[in-house]
Amino acid sequence: MSLPFFGLFAGLALILAGRRGAAMLAWALSMTLLALLFRLHATDALNIAL
Repeated sequence: MSLPFFGLFAGLALILAGRRGAAMLAWALSMTLLALLFRLHATDALNIAL
């Protein structure tokens, strides 16, 4: 679950390095990965023993 945040950090580092295109690509990939991980997490069945 931390991979998208590492990607966002890489995007921030790329912005500071002056590489705008690469930073936007890192941001887009991070958002896509975050949405995929959220979908996997949100559709899991809850394992509740009552």
